Amino acid sequence: MAVSKRFLSLLNFQLAQFADRGDVASLVVYVTEPGPAETPSLIPVGQWPSAGRVLPPLAADSPLRAPEERRRWLPLRHQGVLLGALQVETSHLPWPEPLRQRLQAVALCLTEGLCLDLEHTRLQHQLQHQQEQLQVLLHQLRNPLAALRTFGQLLLRRLEGDSRNRGLVEGLLQEERQLSRYVDAIDQLESGEAAFSAADMVMPLLLPPSLGGGRQQNLAALVQPLLQRAAATAALQSRAWLPPAQLLDWQGDAESVAEILANLLENAFRYSQPGAAVGLHVAPCPEGGWALTVWDSGEPIAACERERIFEPGERGSSGADLPGTGLGLALGRQLARRLGGDLCLEACPRQVDGSLPECGNAFRLSLPPAETARSTADR
Repeated sequence: MAVSKRFLSLLNFQLAQFADRGDVASLVVYVTEPGPAETPSLIPVGQWPSAGRVLPPLAADSPLRAPEERRRWLPLRHQGVLLGALQVETSHLPWPEPLRQRLQAVALCLTEGLCLDLEHTRLQHQLQHQQEQLQVLLHQLRNPLAALRTFGQLLLRRLEGDSRNRGLVEGLLQEERQLSRYVDAIDQLESGEAAFSAADMVMPLLLPPSLGGGRQQNLAALVQPLLQRAAATAALQSRAWLPPAQLLDWQGDAESVAEILANLLENAFRYSQPGAAVGLHVAPCPEGGWALTVWDSGEPIAACERERIFEPGERGSSGADLPGTGLGLALGRQLARRLGGDLCLEACPRQVDGSLPECGNAFRLSLPPAETARSTADR
């Protein structure tokens, strides 16, 4: 069993405290190592006093493992598993009670330290294995993405002049580009590049710079593919879809806004009841800026859950049995507030606009005026 430098530092500190005990001749800490026999070998990893002795490993049949008149062994055992042993040599036996208690406390401390070392090693191996598997998956994922891009571009050429179907293919290509951006962002994380700046560490859910870096773009260009996706989803699910009457001409960190809207639309189609209408409503805010509301006419989220679902990992009771991580709304709210806006759940769609259903859910994304949005993104 290999031990860490931290464990060795703990070991040396624990053994050095016996310098005030004249009746303690030596202390040696061993850890177990599997061997051919059922009884493991003992490998020395620390001793006190440390000068002048080179201790060999103790095999299962070593006579040094047997107790002697002034030598005793304290096992370092956890849940029935022998992790190591503390060998104690003293000038006389039995041990005085204060010495016995101190030795028992040291043995317990070293046992806990070995347990933490083993768990740390196990987690390191598990993480390394997961990283290796993730690299393989990322590599393999790039191949079908490249094929989708190639086939989509070829299909787009064949649909020259077919305005009805050309938009669908353009939407597919836009989704492929978005997937490629996600793959690149994951690859950067695996290569050790920082995904978040020091200032962003207080909000670890924020998108890495490669996905939401604050570039100034027109929002309408990024929302159009989302509307196409929503219309296609509604058609497949045989439900009504009500797009906004106009696209918002807004300049700012449009990529982050598109991420928020994509999450909200996905949630509306996933969690609202079959047949419930879904829509996106766009209107100016009375206080300035704009409000983009994704609504559905399904069963309302319970009042006691309307704020809790914005916490990371929290989900409403109506969607508890469906796939999901509970991160989309938390990410959306943090991104919205970074832009100088906010994301909230209104009491009902009718509260947003009199033409919307009276029953259902309405997630209102407020955006500041374009100039304010630009200055906020710059900061």
